[in-house]
Amino acid sequence: MRFADFMAAALYEPGLGYYARATRQVGRGGDFFTSVSVGPLFGELLARRFLREWLESGSPACWRIIECGAHDGTLAADVLGELARLDPQAFAALEYAIPEPLPLLQAAQRKMLGGFLGKTRFVTNAEELTINPLPGVAFGNELLDALPFNVVVRKSAGWGECRVASAAIGGFIWEDEHEITDPDLLAALAKLGDDFPVGYRTEVRTNFQDFLAPLTRALSSGLLVWPDYGFARPEYYQPARHTGTLRTFSKHRAAENPLNSPGNLDITAHVDFTAVAEAAIALGSQPAAFRNQGAWLTEIGREWLLSQEGQPQLDARRQFQTLTHPAHLGGSFQVLEISWNQAGKVLSAPDRHRLAL
Repeated sequence: MRFADFMAAALYEPGLGYYARATRQVGRGGDFFTSVSVGPLFGELLARRFLREWLESGSPACWRIIECGAHDGTLAADVLGELARLDPQAFAALEYAIPEPLPLLQAAQRKMLGGFLGKTRFVTNAEELTINPLPGVAFGNELLDALPFNVVVRKSAGWGECRVASAAIGGFIWEDEHEITDPDLLAALAKLGDDFPVGYRTEVRTNFQDFLAPLTRALSSGLLVWPDYGFARPEYYQPARHTGTLRTFSKHRAAENPLNSPGNLDITAHVDFTAVAEAAIALGSQPAAFRNQGAWLTEIGREWLLSQEGQPQLDARRQFQTLTHPAHLGGSFQVLEISWNQAGKVLSAPDRHRLAL
């Protein structure tokens, strides 16, 4: 089995997959910690960015926010609550859409968003939203890293694909000798060059375009926003990073064997943001910004920061420091903004250089 298929089953298979069996993976009592776990400020700052997009697009009478990977709905509640407080007109015009194929998670979202059910539209997948595209925003916090990926290893005569097989004594084992025939994977590997030692092992995603395409069709114009941990391609595929970035998480402990106890562990790898940007360009959209999370949140939160002068909310200030400090989430997370059907939003020269476009 190709690892991407194994990962998809281990995470999302109904009734068996890691995300299909429970909703308490996130936070101090779960398996991993996200920006949402810090507190409501992350969602409140996102709401400010989304509101700015609504205003810059001419304050349309109907607009849409699509949240992918909404988990239990906590981030959606934070965003919706702040939008209602900041601008009742924008809130009244909004449809907040959550594509969620897993019944357990959708039930949790409905429960969390009980006070906002009149504003929220639940669908099985983003394709359902393409029937009636609206201007707006699509986003997902730490969603791209959960998309299935291929695992490859450098051989003396090129690349080999690492696949998953059943072990004779039960469980699963790696098989590293498979010839690569997938044209999308071959094309992605060709962009990495040849300067890698034998035994170099890494991850490659070829599904970004398929993921982004229905989101662009669900928006007549607007912005796609992706906060996540990862690198631009030149930094990601360093010869010194010889074991890749594949990790599993359980009870805040990281490990590297995704074949151990599938369905009970989160499986992830860092995001190649250059590949995401290239997928966006292939769809006719344009990267608009690429910053670390600290710089991005500081920029969109400028008015909030000014409001704190003289009357600081200490808990909110602590949340901001955790979200933006280079030693915490601010340095390890990146944010890629993608502009769809909009004129005038151009990637700056420094951001273009960082993305190696």
